[in-house]
Amino acid sequence: MALRWHLLALADTASSEKNRPDSHFTPIVIVTPAVIALVLCAALLHASWNALLKSGSDRLRAITLMTLASGVAAIPMAIALPLPAPAAWPYVALSAVLHVGYNVFLARAYRFGEFGQVYPIARGSSPLLVTMGALFAGEMPGVIALAGVVLVSGGILSLARGRKADLGSTLAALTTGVFIACYTVCDGIGARAAGNANAYSAWLFMLDSLPMVLLYRVWKGPLNIDLRDATTLKTFGGGVVSLVAYGIVIWAVTLAPMGPVSALRETSVVFAALLGRLFLKESLTARRLSACSVIAFGAYCLGHPA
Repeated sequence: MALRWHLLALADTASSEKNRPDSHFTPIVIVTPAVIALVLCAALLHASWNALLKSGSDRLRAITLMTLASGVAAIPMAIALPLPAPAAWPYVALSAVLHVGYNVFLARAYRFGEFGQVYPIARGSSPLLVTMGALFAGEMPGVIALAGVVLVSGGILSLARGRKADLGSTLAALTTGVFIACYTVCDGIGARAAGNANAYSAWLFMLDSLPMVLLYRVWKGPLNIDLRDATTLKTFGGGVVSLVAYGIVIWAVTLAPMGPVSALRETSVVFAALLGRLFLKESLTARRLSACSVIAFGAYCLGHPA
């Protein structure tokens, strides 16, 4: 409840910023084909780094290395771009905290749960929550777009049905979904107030990386990094991919409503199902293919202007 009121207060601040004559606040339009294409690209990238995370033996170490790599990769952007507007900094700080929670619970979910079960639960629970949270920013999607959000969420969650579920990993995945929804709304409001979505992303990723390294040291000891190790380099690559993937999403929510963008991003579960089959030897049944078709139709609805 405290987080809800904090986000509401921040939204009021952003709304005031939007109404200022010199504000850089970006007006929100419908989900255009260009935005759809880029967010779907981000979805593929997102599924790829999650599959990489699941394939590792120490998920907490892997996600810490990914977070560190994305933070380092963001430094040149932060130097080259102007600072985010003052109104955006509370969002950057809050989102960094929310991302730490997301990383910890995602690693916990993948420790015991199957990729094809954890990923749909975590991603499928967030679009509807984001749509509700976006009401704080004055967003109300059209009927067809809202139907698209429901179809995408329902299709995603159905991918997790029929699988043997570990209770701990399921709860961790659901908690991960809550964190996803919270930081998506936070970043949507913050990036619009920042004046430059890329600058907002750069500072967010830099601030997000430090707490994860400290937490790893507290829980497991020093984070030893061997740059000659192929697995370490692959994990670093995953971190850079995550920077690009979420950077696209942050840019997209400055141009389109948060709920539909979130639902489009979560079509990554379709790519995840294929990657799980190809590289993790997970099953791809007719029911799962049907769920993917529902998700695809929902994604089509999200591009409808009504």
